[in-house]
Amino acid sequence: MEHQHKYDAQGKQLCCTQEEKIYNKAGASELLKKSHSEHDGHNHEEHSDDDGHDHSGGNESTFKMFLPAIISLVLLLLAIGLDNYFPQTWFTGWVRIIWYAVAYLPVGFPVIKEAITSIGKGEIFSEFLLMTIATVGAFAIGEYPEGVAVMLFYAVGEVFQTLAVKRAKANIKSLLDQRPDEVTILNNNQAQTIRAEAVQIGDIIQLKSGEKLGLDGELLSETASFNTSALTGESKPDTKEKGETVLAGMINLNTVAQVKVTTAYTDSKLSKILELVQNATAQKAPTELFIRKFAKIYTPIVVLLASLIVVIPFLFSYFQIDLLNINHSTFNINDWIYRALVFLVISCPCALVISIPLGYFGGIGAASKNGILFKGSNFLDIIANIQNVVMDKTGTMTEGVFKVQEVIIKSEFDKNEILQMVNALESQSTHPVATAIHQYVGKVDYNIKLENVEEISGHGLKANINGKELIVGNFKLMDKFSISYDLDPTKIVYTLIAIAYHKKFVGYLTIADNIKEEAQTTIDRLKALNVKTMMLSGDKSTVVKFVAEKLGITNSFGDLLPEDKVNKVKEIIAKNEIVAFVGDGVNDAPVVALSNVGIAMGGLGSDATIETADVVIQDDKPHKIPMAINIGKQTKKIVWQNIILAFVVKAIVLILGAGGLATMWEAVFADVGVALLAILNAVRIQKMKFG
Repeated sequence: MEHQHKYDAQGKQLCCTQEEKIYNKAGASELLKKSHSEHDGHNHEEHSDDDGHDHSGGNESTFKMFLPAIISLVLLLLAIGLDNYFPQTWFTGWVRIIWYAVAYLPVGFPVIKEAITSIGKGEIFSEFLLMTIATVGAFAIGEYPEGVAVMLFYAVGEVFQTLAVKRAKANIKSLLDQRPDEVTILNNNQAQTIRAEAVQIGDIIQLKSGEKLGLDGELLSETASFNTSALTGESKPDTKEKGETVLAGMINLNTVAQVKVTTAYTDSKLSKILELVQNATAQKAPTELFIRKFAKIYTPIVVLLASLIVVIPFLFSYFQIDLLNINHSTFNINDWIYRALVFLVISCPCALVISIPLGYFGGIGAASKNGILFKGSNFLDIIANIQNVVMDKTGTMTEGVFKVQEVIIKSEFDKNEILQMVNALESQSTHPVATAIHQYVGKVDYNIKLENVEEISGHGLKANINGKELIVGNFKLMDKFSISYDLDPTKIVYTLIAIAYHKKFVGYLTIADNIKEEAQTTIDRLKALNVKTMMLSGDKSTVVKFVAEKLGITNSFGDLLPEDKVNKVKEIIAKNEIVAFVGDGVNDAPVVALSNVGIAMGGLGSDATIETADVVIQDDKPHKIPMAINIGKQTKKIVWQNIILAFVVKAIVLILGAGGLATMWEAVFADVGVALLAILNAVRIQKMKFG
């Protein structure tokens, strides 16, 4: 089955279905496994995708990585000294050639080997072939020092690139380190250390102060404080109470705690997050994909042009054609071969093919460091151009924790009795409103016998108590059962829970959800980024309007069903505007799948969120919405800086080289120097502050 994504005129992905997203995720996982197996075996199967580079570096020390270049440099400096400063009679002829060859081999042999390997796989025109032709050609025309120097600087550049990639991957590696290999479990009250993978659901983990939790579970101790920075990017301690969920990667801060395991090792939230971040490198941005395709076309063209630099002047000289002002009697083919070799060195696309993926990887790493997970570099590109942020209200801009504000019960009813019955009925529901009522009323009186309990979707609950019908829900439910009431619900801002008993209207409760502290700052930052905002919610229109006006959001709509939200987002997309939807990723799955970028808040709370969303904010901090946009913008800016830098410098030196005005040394700068500058620029995003 072939999955096609839709793109707008700028090549940005417009939308994809939830099934396609899960398909992509699975495909990325297979690519990841392939990549890991190849790197572990020091194989270079990925050359076609990454210009033949494996910059993982393995576990090699920095000194060991530089050792071949150091040996080559020492031999080269001695040879230059013997050639120019303290000449020796023995340093001539074959001795001199062999000396330079020995200086060349430590840095040149690995490149020649890679060139042969690539040719064997059908990838003839690789960067390795360019460097091999250029340096072996320099030896062929007697330019031994320059042949060694070019390969030496190339090798040094490769090492620096490897170090840069390792640094860019540091955030993900630190995440991987958050899963301890061993944990301590209690077996018949005896502490026993076993491998984390061997822990079974239901086992009890004993967690000492300073230890990391290896698996998700339920806290058995009365209270415990945890450092959750590995999961959320927030260093503020999080205090958990008995019965609350605690997650793998959390670090116990004070007393010894006991945790009952509820999830297998491979299914923990942290495992899913790690898989998500690792898979992100398989989802390429359009710019990155274009550069890869460009390099495959560009390299053979460069080889052809380099050949023509030699062939055309030779033919003009041979047939005595005077168009290039070539003096036929003094024509020296070595000069033109030298120009062609300079041309080849300059033309190596390393600066582009390495620094651009590294720029995107740096953006993904910077985001994960701040608790924001991108499912691919393509979403970094899209979010950089976001024009609209459409957000759900509950859990995004508000706390998502409802509290009873006011209870209005008619005088002819016993207020306490009514509340006890309402509490008993609401105990049959998991809705946040039911939780708010339970917290307000207290323990459920199980002596109250409920019969024929029915939940009416989108309206509320009903049941029979003592042979009389109790109805609790919104005022639409009152209308549905023809219960008359003497108030206008639209004039009350808060969410209303109406109560009817034995066909009579009893009264109502007002329930409110507090606006998050960071909500106002979030909206202000989005406006500063010239991003339009809209609030959509299934909550009461007056409540949605009240929250929106307080935050300065001009467009807001309430009383919406999931399909209504989809239609609102479709209206924006129909204007050819790029839109991000921010929600919980479960109830809002259709609109998350439809939007250009689906952003999930509180990703740690829902597996479905991680599956559906394109970007996951690991905690529920709304200020990370503009932060994610800013990271996307900065990443795109750096990538284009590198593209322009590489093209401009290479174009200038290519022209100079073809005209005989540039030497191998300028060529080295145009290749290795520009690559290093681009890489340093790419890793710069890791140092940026986005808070």
